[in-house]
Amino acid sequence: MQQCIVTLDMEGVLTPEIWIAVAEQTGIERLRLTTRDVPDYDVLMRGRLKLLAEHGLKLSDIQAVIGSLRPLPGAVEFLNALREFTQVIILSDTFEQFAQPLLRQLGWPTLLCHRLVVVDDRIVDYALRIPDQKRRTVEALRGMNYRVIAGGDSYNDIAMLQAADVGILFRAPDNVRREYPAFPATDDHAGLLSLIRAAHG
Repeated sequence: MQQCIVTLDMEGVLTPEIWIAVAEQTGIERLRLTTRDVPDYDVLMRGRLKLLAEHGLKLSDIQAVIGSLRPLPGAVEFLNALREFTQVIILSDTFEQFAQPLLRQLGWPTLLCHRLVVVDDRIVDYALRIPDQKRRTVEALRGMNYRVIAGGDSYNDIAMLQAADVGILFRAPDNVRREYPAFPATDDHAGLLSLIRAAHG
């Protein structure tokens, strides 16, 4: 019998959307766009970098916003319950420089993500760990004879869900659910835990 491993998106599943929080604190409405709205991650990030430069927002400004955030209600308990019976890896398109305060509150789960290129506190670019990292990580895990159960909420999670043995949508917007009706969907952590338990066997 295969060992199982779970891969989860971070923002929207365990934590609030960081860029939406930054938009709310700064009043820069266009920063509210996420991978739920823009499927092309590079187009999304280039737009964000341009907005940061236009408004003079620095890494420390964003980190101050992140420092005020808390995990989604029920996320810590969900993650603790999940880790009692399976290994979990967080696969996120966030950045090392953003994630630390939230990881601390989640009990330091393993996170695979990207890095920002920062000069004098200014975010000048971003560096992907590898292109299409969510899908490729799941494929690598399956190549190691793991049965992979994946959960996510956005367009950038779909390749991960499709590559997994079982993919689950969590609090996905209606447009994503309509386009990908084959995935089971749930809107609360109890439901997600139940679906993962059932798939875990």
